[in-house]
Amino acid sequence: MLNHLLFFLAKRFVSGQSVQQAVAAVRKLNQQGIAATLDFLGENVSEPPAGGAAANNYLETLDWIDRTQIQSGISLKLTQMGLDISRELCFSNLVQICQKAASCQNFVRIDMEGSAYTERTLSLFYDLYDRYKNVGVVIQAYLHRSAADVERLIDAGACVRLCKGAYKEPPSLAIQQMPEIRKNFMKLAAELLKRGNYPAIATHDDVLISWVKQFVRSEGLDKKRFEFQMLYGVRPETQRQLAAEGYGMRVYVPFGTHWLPYFYRRLRERPENVYFVLRNLFKS
Repeated sequence: MLNHLLFFLAKRFVSGQSVQQAVAAVRKLNQQGIAATLDFLGENVSEPPAGGAAANNYLETLDWIDRTQIQSGISLKLTQMGLDISRELCFSNLVQICQKAASCQNFVRIDMEGSAYTERTLSLFYDLYDRYKNVGVVIQAYLHRSAADVERLIDAGACVRLCKGAYKEPPSLAIQQMPEIRKNFMKLAAELLKRGNYPAIATHDDVLISWVKQFVRSEGLDKKRFEFQMLYGVRPETQRQLAAEGYGMRVYVPFGTHWLPYFYRRLRERPENVYFVLRNLFKS
């Protein structure tokens, strides 16, 4: 019963199991003036061949993007590339993907996972960024460390995606209350919008969307300096509206057969994630 319910919920937020289905979903978004980021589902592999298989899936995805000329980058998790096995394996898989993406003039976003991986993710990102400039990273606004991380990334000229953060973290590491999370998000977003390299403001929160629009107007910033980002199946009408208003709009489009562990883990980690899904089933 639980699996049936999860599938009913997940199929709105996952574009399909195959890359062909994902490409079709992206094409529809592109027709509405919305760019995409393809995300092949998977994380925490425990055997080297699994990391290699995930890397190969991303190489195939880049081929499909190039062949079909859809407007989409890719996003990946380092544990999916073998970070739990070894840093060297993970880095080797990443190099293959970034080289392929560079040859296709495409972009790779390194996703951020739980706080146990934050420092390792950023360390690997900087090593990769020394070689490839077509790679960016995610910062989670609720972590206490994020202000210092954002400053270093701005100084490096890196392309940052800012989100609130969806993992359950202790008070020693992360802000717990939503008003304070929003406040820190605004503080970090202000610096990225003023001084960052084409930051991605990833939020479905009306308070934050309105604040960003007002901040950009008050600072006289060009709408083309940044983009909003949202998740596939979440507030599609708002996505179309922001694109129509002339803002850059990009949607994360997950696909693959690992939708159940992905979806279940996100719901289990924080009660807020359950409320988020249920609320956005009925929100445009």
